[in-house]
Amino acid sequence: MSTRRRLQKSGSIATAGRYLHAIASSSASSPPALPTTAEILGVPLAISDYEHVIEWMQAMIAARARGYVTAAAVNLVMCAQEDPEARAAVLGATLAVPDGQPLVWALHALGHAAATRVYGPDLMARFCARAARAGTPMYLYGGRSPEALGLLQKRLRERFAGIEIAGGFSPPFRERTVEEEARVVEDIDASGAEVVWVGTGQPKQEKWMLRMRPRLSAPLLVGVGAAFDFHAGLISQAPPWMQRNGLEWTYRLSREPRRLWRRYARRNPRFVAGFVRQYLRHRRARRA
Repeated sequence: MSTRRRLQKSGSIATAGRYLHAIASSSASSPPALPTTAEILGVPLAISDYEHVIEWMQAMIAARARGYVTAAAVNLVMCAQEDPEARAAVLGATLAVPDGQPLVWALHALGHAAATRVYGPDLMARFCARAARAGTPMYLYGGRSPEALGLLQKRLRERFAGIEIAGGFSPPFRERTVEEEARVVEDIDASGAEVVWVGTGQPKQEKWMLRMRPRLSAPLLVGVGAAFDFHAGLISQAPPWMQRNGLEWTYRLSREPRRLWRRYARRNPRFVAGFVRQYLRHRRARRA
């Protein structure tokens, strides 16, 4: 099953989602129950916390169920409004967690007081700590270069004693050929990884997970965006007080203005406007 609560108007999106969820459910007799979700601008987000999400991930691995997880920020929610392929990939996810604090505030405004932030980099770090103790093999797909990926592996091994990184690949910044993707599938499957961390940026990584999910034997693919750069030490994270107050985007913008200013200038105001409309509809429905 998926976290999706409703079929979309596009038949291709609905078909892609049904196909992917059929594959996921057929690979295990009793996949674990999903956390409760609520929609923000049509994207179902988990009302959960780190502990329960990690427990669900471990249960998926134990059941040999197959799925993929995305840590959804405002940018990804807005990509899903603009790009049908991105929307299919986001709605095809087995679980989407609220990576951004503004999404948590939006859930609270709709009455979901139990919602908490499940930040992709922290989710990765917390799971890696568990995986190091449990001996869970993991694969790293992403990174800005092979050197950056190598640095990430080094840092993770230093931080989490006993962590089993079964393999890794940093894809080129271009479309891959059929042969190249086949080699990646072969490498990931041969590694025996049970979790594939994907860090190629949103929505690129979600599209990749949707496309590759049927071809990979690993139970879980998890898209965590910039977590690779953060954990490799290539980019600093915003101070905790900025994260708590929904200001992380300003910190990241100050560090990478040329890359990020268009994203934030266009999508942040559109998100606010879109959610205000959703909130007003919610209020009217409650009064009816």
